[in-house]
Amino acid sequence: MYRILVVDDEEMIRKLISKYASFEGYEVIEASGGLDAISISADKDFDIIILDIMMPDLDGFSVCREIRKTKSTPVIMLSARGEEYDKIHGFEIGVDDYVVKPFSPKELMMRVTAILKRTQNISGDIIEMDGLKIDFAGRIVSVDGKVIELTPKEYDLLVYMMKNKGIALTREKLLNNVWGYDFYGDDRTLDTHIKLLRKNLGDYSNRIVTLRGVGYRFETN
Repeated sequence: MYRILVVDDEEMIRKLISKYASFEGYEVIEASGGLDAISISADKDFDIIILDIMMPDLDGFSVCREIRKTKSTPVIMLSARGEEYDKIHGFEIGVDDYVVKPFSPKELMMRVTAILKRTQNISGDIIEMDGLKIDFAGRIVSVDGKVIELTPKEYDLLVYMMKNKGIALTREKLLNNVWGYDFYGDDRTLDTHIKLLRKNLGDYSNRIVTLRGVGYRFETN
């Protein structure tokens, strides 16, 4: 059974998420604040964390950074604000997904299922293209022999694009296959991840080609 940590200072939100998650068969543990979440996650392992940004004791970004020091648990961030800055900042610190309140509990559970399916399905294969290498067993990406740090979503984007090299990938196709569900968010979410991924790839950033009005393509040379 998968274990989920739900962190929100609003009890009504916690109970709503817990109700739907329990119905899906997940074990749910609740935390009413950021400090509580850090303490609980230090003692227990979770398969995913649903984390609110705006909390009175410690904001979600700080909680995520603290947990990331010792664990790589996937994180879905909740926020009453939809500013692009919040999303970009969240993605930069390794957040897997971002949900703006008010949200659909059913859609949230679809996102949880998609992330769990992705993170629990690790292959032992290796993809290598010139100096760019992905080791699936360890989820390790290296550029010219140097390991680079990617967020979970950046990693998934790179894997999918390299597996479909030379193919024009529409925005819809990328969102549906990498996010794992019919995406209802802003297309800028994809553009932000592509921008961050290019930055991390360094000299290989030009392998990701923008197709105006269509999407992206990963070039082999």
